[in-house]
Amino acid sequence: MTEQSPVTTTKAKPVLPDAQTVTSVTHYTDRLFAFRLTRPQSLRFRSGEFVMIGLMGDNGKPLLRAYSIASPSWDEELEFYSIKVQDGPLTSRLQNIKVGDQVILRPKPVGTLVLDALLPAKRMYFIATGTGIAPFASLMRDPELYERYDEVIMCHTCRDVAELKYGADLVASLADDPLIGEFIGDKLRYYPTTTREESPKMGRMTTLMENGTLAADLGLPPLNLETDRVMICGSIGLNNDMKAICEAAGLTEGSNSSPAEYVVEKAFVG
Repeated sequence: MTEQSPVTTTKAKPVLPDAQTVTSVTHYTDRLFAFRLTRPQSLRFRSGEFVMIGLMGDNGKPLLRAYSIASPSWDEELEFYSIKVQDGPLTSRLQNIKVGDQVILRPKPVGTLVLDALLPAKRMYFIATGTGIAPFASLMRDPELYERYDEVIMCHTCRDVAELKYGADLVASLADDPLIGEFIGDKLRYYPTTTREESPKMGRMTTLMENGTLAADLGLPPLNLETDRVMICGSIGLNNDMKAICEAAGLTEGSNSSPAEYVVEKAFVG
């Protein structure tokens, strides 16, 4: 599938309760797409949080799923990054949205992938698979991230090279971003890998961390309780394996009420 360029339009007034208007849609592959919505003036969220969004079902009731907000907290619109599941109750329909359509949004953001859930440290690791990069797309565009950490490592694993494009394009654009480029400087490092299609770096991120490849490639020491913090968002398998890796290094899982050394997002889209 060829990539579709984003299309913008004037904002239409929502006609459904809690609905927002689609302002752009970009299809990356036959499995992945991104879209942007108008943002309710009253919505306040922390970069990394998620909200419930969806469409009206055939039974007249809203069909909602948790989606991480991929845009930063300062953005005037809301961005989301989604998989396409052909028989998925929601995504089988959501993938067909077009500019001007209405998407239901429940403006009650929550989530664990927020900076306040971690104790101060030197280095931040973002570990994501697939669309799990969405909350980090938000955080990577937040100036507060670079005020708190000297180094940010964005690790993203997908099956194929094309599935890395959303994250790769975003990272490439940040250095010259007029709003946050000066905050980032040389602090952000990008480490993409694939598990199926051949690419410059292949392998599961958990394997590359456990065998020391990631640290060697980046010239970094092993994961350390004193200097490193980790945010994890991906498949259940990734989440569980990364939790084991973090805890083996002495890191403790944190939360909004009890900040610590690593956090895991447990919301999934289907």
